[in-house]
Amino acid sequence: MIRIPLNDIVAKIKDKTGLSEPDILAKVDQKCAQLAGLVSKDGAAHIIANELGVKLIEHGGRQKIKDVFAGMRSVELVGKVTQIYEAKDFARADGTAGKVGSFTMGDETGTLRVVCWGDQTNVLRDLQLNAVALVSNAMVRDNNRGYKEIHLNDQSRVVVNPKGETVGDVKVQERPQATRKTVKELNEQDQNVEVVGTITDSFNPKFFEVCPQCNKSAKNSTCAQHGAVQPNYSCVFNVILDDGTENIRVVFFRNQMERLLSKSTDELMQYRTAPDTFEQVRSDLLGQMVKVVGKVNRNMFFDRLELVSQLVFPANVEEELARVA
Repeated sequence: MIRIPLNDIVAKIKDKTGLSEPDILAKVDQKCAQLAGLVSKDGAAHIIANELGVKLIEHGGRQKIKDVFAGMRSVELVGKVTQIYEAKDFARADGTAGKVGSFTMGDETGTLRVVCWGDQTNVLRDLQLNAVALVSNAMVRDNNRGYKEIHLNDQSRVVVNPKGETVGDVKVQERPQATRKTVKELNEQDQNVEVVGTITDSFNPKFFEVCPQCNKSAKNSTCAQHGAVQPNYSCVFNVILDDGTENIRVVFFRNQMERLLSKSTDELMQYRTAPDTFEQVRSDLLGQMVKVVGKVNRNMFFDRLELVSQLVFPANVEEELARVA
């Protein structure tokens, strides 16, 4: 199934019809209400696009990077190599050896990572920065952070500097400016919001198994994609953030937990086997003022809003005082 994020659907409808983003989102909300909760916002947006005659997916032929989405197969792209990551060996749970490497490529619409498995990692030896790469017969997946990636299989091909192919300036992926809000103002539609507050409580981190190949969940040492594996571990950490209007639980996955605590992955993993040593970390966090940029989710189990951190910084107290002066 091809998964197109709501923001991309809205952007395409806006581009093709000239409707404003608020008008499109209003139509999505109306469709959700009309169908009495039987469809998600993404699904409602698909219906709106269809009703307006907007084609979301162009099948066949070469694609631009902005037009590929998780679930697409037999994809062909051409782009300029912007980064190269060396191949690494790993051991599968059955004892056999594997290899994985990657590179990033971009065109005038964006950039993405290309993941190479097994013998496909040999192409990394032929790549150079700014070389043109033609990738064909590949598939698109979302990684564990929600970003799309190209994955190569045995049928995929990568041609370096193909004759007659050129790529202009690569579009630098810039994060849109987050909207500053108070905790009280947050709602489920906030996908890029900035909140400043004080940490008033925190909880012990939870560690979970992940696949060493794709970094997705590997509960009971089993990955849905790669089968039985010798898992690595990742973690999630929650704090309570209070800004004076209300408080909210903020969720930090491993990368953001590292930023918040200024600790390495290896240092975090030590708390998995020695959880009592984390008490001092929790104590040190109390009263710290931080700025969190992220998206709002509803925790369906507890029926509450939560802020999932995508970036976290120490708050500049003087700047914050100046904002309210």
